[in-house]
Amino acid sequence: MTGDHQNNTDQESVRTSPDMEAQKYAASIVLPDADVVFRNIKNAKRFAIDIGGSLTKIAYYSTVSHRKVLYNPEKDGTCSSMDGGNYQYESSETERLHFVKFETKYIENCLDFIGDHLVSSKDSVVGKSIKATGGGAYKYAELIQQKLGLLVEKEDEIGCLIKGCNFLLRNITDEQFAYHRHSEPEYHFITVEHNIFPYLLVNIGSGVSIMKVESDDKYERIGGTSMGGGTFWGLGSLLTEARGFDELLQLASEGDHRNVDLLVKDIYGGDYSALGLTGEIIASSFGKAMHNSHTKADGSKDFSEADIARSLLFTVSNDIGQLASLYALLHGLKKVYFGGYFLRNHPLSMHTISFAVNYWSRGDVQALFLRHEGYLGAIGAFLRGAEECDPEKYSWGENYAGSSGLQSPLPRPQGAGWPGGTTIDQLEIDRCDQQLTFFPLLANPEEYIPDAVDLTKDKEARDYWLSCFEGSLSSFVNRAISSQPNTDDSVERANKFRDKYIQRLHNLKNHPFAYGSLTVRSLLDMREHCLNEFDFPDPYLQQKKLENENALKLLNDHLNYLDELEHDKRQEVLVRGVLAGNVFDWGAKEVVKLMEDGLGFKEAADKLQARPWLHDDLDAWIARLQGPTHQCAAVFIDNSGCDVVLGIIPFARELLIRGTRVVLCANSKPALNDVTAEELTMLMKQVAAVCPIINKNLETGVLSIRESGQASPCLDLSRLPRSLVEDLRNWNCDLVVVEGMGRAVHTNLAVKLTCDSLKLAVIKNRWLAQRLGGDMFSVMCKYEAGNDIEVISSPVAPECGS
Repeated sequence: MTGDHQNNTDQESVRTSPDMEAQKYAASIVLPDADVVFRNIKNAKRFAIDIGGSLTKIAYYSTVSHRKVLYNPEKDGTCSSMDGGNYQYESSETERLHFVKFETKYIENCLDFIGDHLVSSKDSVVGKSIKATGGGAYKYAELIQQKLGLLVEKEDEIGCLIKGCNFLLRNITDEQFAYHRHSEPEYHFITVEHNIFPYLLVNIGSGVSIMKVESDDKYERIGGTSMGGGTFWGLGSLLTEARGFDELLQLASEGDHRNVDLLVKDIYGGDYSALGLTGEIIASSFGKAMHNSHTKADGSKDFSEADIARSLLFTVSNDIGQLASLYALLHGLKKVYFGGYFLRNHPLSMHTISFAVNYWSRGDVQALFLRHEGYLGAIGAFLRGAEECDPEKYSWGENYAGSSGLQSPLPRPQGAGWPGGTTIDQLEIDRCDQQLTFFPLLANPEEYIPDAVDLTKDKEARDYWLSCFEGSLSSFVNRAISSQPNTDDSVERANKFRDKYIQRLHNLKNHPFAYGSLTVRSLLDMREHCLNEFDFPDPYLQQKKLENENALKLLNDHLNYLDELEHDKRQEVLVRGVLAGNVFDWGAKEVVKLMEDGLGFKEAADKLQARPWLHDDLDAWIARLQGPTHQCAAVFIDNSGCDVVLGIIPFARELLIRGTRVVLCANSKPALNDVTAEELTMLMKQVAAVCPIINKNLETGVLSIRESGQASPCLDLSRLPRSLVEDLRNWNCDLVVVEGMGRAVHTNLAVKLTCDSLKLAVIKNRWLAQRLGGDMFSVMCKYEAGNDIEVISSPVAPECGS
């Protein structure tokens, strides 16, 4: 360093000493605005900590209270109500995992924060413990006990990393991706195989550990290197004025390593073809810095600090990538996951590692990255001994309202003095009520993708749907307010819902890969998460109840009409009835006006496209019904009202008459006007009073109602309740019926099953219909025999909320 540079550094250190900086950082995390980051902190039950040489990650478990409709089946078979439809609610709790990070140099401030916010009473924690992993679990054990009064239970770092990795791969959609810097899109999200093993895990912390993972319990550390994130940060601090890790990464993104590195072409004047080396390959990292010719008369260099930072990043990344690929080849592994906070999902780091792995393995090894790579150790430490997280009982899912997303940090809290370069990247995971698993009748579960279109790859569709969802938001705000008319703060909460959802949509315009493969399903899920975030669990509840009541009045006459028809005609009318019922969808913007004007069931049937339909397998389905009786049919249903009462129930009744066991699979949680399993259970009591056939089969269990594990208008067949899967397997399910745009078209139209399948839907979006070569109310009726599957791939995406 020059003398002037040293003087500037000394002056800066006087202005902001380490103690002063730590105090500033500490102040920022205890301001009221910190609630934006440390959500539900007052309800935290237990926590774990992963203390690395550079960064500390905290995991804590909390319960989140929210409204839930109070059902009273003994009273009216539906739900308790008062004041003309303002439904009574009971308090319900959701279990949630939160993850927050600190720089390890602020560990004392971090522990003070935990003491003030996570440990409410010193007396209440006497004799209790905290799970801790990472090198700091040993280094800071005494400090933790002193600050918090908690016993430190040290957990093996490698075991925690692997446990956390397995947890993420099994529970978080689109957790893994490959990175291709010069492609569109750069992020390629890859479906996690049903069996995630074996793989190589390369954790890049201060140093690097390389682990071979063969099962949950069989793994070993097979190598590593001391050249890791600490090397990059340490040398970067010596060679540049960057004051933190994020600042150093930003500096590297602005530099040109070719000003510092000696390339092959600098030695040979171009490519070295004999060895297959292109001219742009780095021959010597920092090689140009050794030449005096690069020093100007005033003592300055031809390269900048940004160039140095970029060269340093490439040096470390190339070394790690080469080492990982060699270990993978040595052990015959094809997948290498890279984790740790060195990456930070940083494009340059991922690009360099991917290039190195591909180059040294000649394409035989795939470099994969994790969206939440920095949390592996913290997750693993938390899971140790956490009965409430028992993987044999529960599955988890990312909360889109609370997580910031890949390369999409949330805005800093207003007024909070966060240190320079700090961003708020959060991860929140909600616990499902049960364990979810793959549908056993998927023909190729390893290839299953529950979406027809990836909007990150289709800009026209992405622009349309993002605009569509934003344009329809006001109707959801109004619906949320009207669903709680006697609640003082409903307007305020509805406006907060609108603001958060719009913020998310705008973030996705700039970072469409933030939550994995951007799809209409993920946009719908995000909207439901935001509604629940502000305590609007079921805005369409009153509408659903009204439509069910009106449809029930027509059911008896409709069943009598069907019974008078001859067999083939009856089958056609039954399918048309399912399609007519599917028109009734409050998520389809272009249909809402018709429904508000009083759309009837017969009018809806008249709206359907005339045959031949856009996809027309009706004749094939009717012909199949002339053959052997199906043993068991799983029917994944859609909307309340005419859809379920006049469409699905008569269809299911016909299957029952044929001698087929029927399982009606409905949403576990509300979404738009979709019927839930809880609602359907009570609705069927009223249906049973109308139809003796339904009543008999309900009593004998031949007709049953099951939760589908979904809280969305779409259907993910890789996340079904294990109890449902086991029942369908035991009952030899040989027919699957999937209804509705979200379930039958946008997520499962091209999916292969090993049994017969019937997919029914009406296209209720003009833009989508025209893209498919049809018009409004075009019909999709797709039947496939289990032993003769013909797959049709269609570039489809659903209506907002359909």
